[in-house]
Amino acid sequence: MPARPVGSVEVITGSMFSGKTEELIRRVKRAILARQRVQAFKPRIDDRYDPHRIVSHGAISVDAIAVATSASLEERILDTTDVVAIDEAQFFDRGIVEVCDRLANRGLRVIAAGLDQDYLGRPFPPMPELMAIAEQVTKVNAVCSVCGGTASRSQRIIPKATTVLVGGSESYEARCRGCYEPREVPPAPT
Repeated sequence: MPARPVGSVEVITGSMFSGKTEELIRRVKRAILARQRVQAFKPRIDDRYDPHRIVSHGAISVDAIAVATSASLEERILDTTDVVAIDEAQFFDRGIVEVCDRLANRGLRVIAAGLDQDYLGRPFPPMPELMAIAEQVTKVNAVCSVCGGTASRSQRIIPKATTVLVGGSESYEARCRGCYEPREVPPAPT
């Protein structure tokens, strides 16, 4: 009887500007070099740099399919796919956990990158659940924009009080525990 392919879930997590997307792209490029068939996905709401590519803050990129939901992502998986890469996993609905689990159970290697904490320093769903089912979790850190230490938090620096705010250096800074200011951001003046 032929051996059933063994799939896995890998999670890359950390704060803003910690290199999550660059690490995801590095793993995707290695899989392509190994002649594996890769499909990369991103949430449709993340159109900061390019609507059809996963792009790091450092302008490293790879082609991707933008989808609105975890169900939409799962529907687009081809039978020939070996590796599924998912960027900004925290922006997907909670169904992404079950989708990743099902894909791994089918023998696919699933690599998901996303923020582990929101701007208030709280766990950012569905990342804790993804980390719980993963075979491998890689936590990456940034450099604190205040003191230069090891940063593990994303400090929102503009007045916008919604959990989901897609942005870059105009909206966030990487901060260490000591320099992070855990506070609600006041709403923007009207």
